Amino acid sequence: MFTGIIQTVGKIKDIERKRGFARVTIEHNGDLSGINTGDSVAVDGACLTVVDFSPSLFRADISGETLSLTTLGNIKAGGKVNLEKSLTPSTPLGGHFVTGHIDGIGFIKSKTIDDGFAVIDFNIPDELQGQLAKKGSVAVDGISLTVADMFENGFRTAVIPHTLRNTTLSGKIKGDNVNIETDVIAKYVQRFLLTYKKQGIDEAFLKGHGF
Repeated sequence: MFTGIIQTVGKIKDIERKRGFARVTIEHNGDLSGINTGDSVAVDGACLTVVDFSPSLFRADISGETLSLTTLGNIKAGGKVNLEKSLTPSTPLGGHFVTGHIDGIGFIKSKTIDDGFAVIDFNIPDELQGQLAKKGSVAVDGISLTVADMFENGFRTAVIPHTLRNTTLSGKIKGDNVNIETDVIAKYVQRFLLTYKKQGIDEAFLKGHGF
């Protein structure tokens, strides 16, 4: 579990692809101190397990499914990624609960910057649209953002200067792909509504559930 508050931006030192999976080496200049083998780290929002580490880098394996369903399938040496260590009981929850399980790949429809603030519109897969709400939370490349507005096939966010400076959003341009994870609570609400839509909600159902 993560918070969506990025701790540092890392750099892909190397990626080795073989037999449908990959092993990636990521430099972080000591900004992720305290990680150990077996720990979880969110890399652009995707939860990966540390298999080896040193004071300034770590290695992780990426499954074939993760390669095919996230932007990690297209990473190259020299690329930058958002990094966050997993949540602990003492970690301040400054963002929202982020699982590290990517729901789909979106892309930047437009990006405008004014006085350090950015307004970014994202297009997302149709099936994710029902899991977002205005003023709700969404993770974009692992970054906890607030949905400022909704539109057909996507949403808008307003990004403060600190977030822009300290994440990979600063270098993203129109057309770039991003990992999208919707709010876990929204998934359960959608599941609940779909389940009871099939059963039908009438007066007897409402009375039976305390309404």
